[in-house]
Amino acid sequence: MRYRRMKAPGATCFFTVNLAHRTSSLLTDRVDSLRDAVRRVKTHYYFDIVAWVVLPDHMHAIWSMPDHDADYSKRWRLIKHYFSKSIERRESIRPSRLSKGEREIWRRRFWEHQLRDERDLQNHLDYVHINPVKHGYVVRARDWPYSSIHRYIRLGFIASDWACEPGDVDFKGERTS
Repeated sequence: MRYRRMKAPGATCFFTVNLAHRTSSLLTDRVDSLRDAVRRVKTHYYFDIVAWVVLPDHMHAIWSMPDHDADYSKRWRLIKHYFSKSIERRESIRPSRLSKGEREIWRRRFWEHQLRDERDLQNHLDYVHINPVKHGYVVRARDWPYSSIHRYIRLGFIASDWACEPGDVDFKGERTS
């Protein structure tokens, strides 16, 4: 089966990328390897990171693609590849994956959504930044170390106490006020 993805050069897209096993903490355990993989891919296939949060078993990102390029699938494939190469082979691999030369690290696909307007972007930014709270890893979004929220706070785009009160942002990323 071939999946169709909306691809528009210069688009801004939201992504969810998952590990194969939801009980794994490989992404946060090896966050430096993930960062290296992202840097390596960005060197050859530029994209702008609007927001990103890395949780133990999945991550959410918002990227703006260059005006001349819409191939985010290639970028994700390479990030997954470089990250996987940095991980020692210890996992058991199902025959279906083994026959395709795959490892048992990532889910095969990812979810993407092309952002439509400023409100859609803001809702997804909120969702990215609130996600560690949603999953119960921290009480305040600013306390999660693997999030672009720290850049937004440093630049003054978000207050350091953002979403600290119950009801500030719901778990869908929608503003409640």
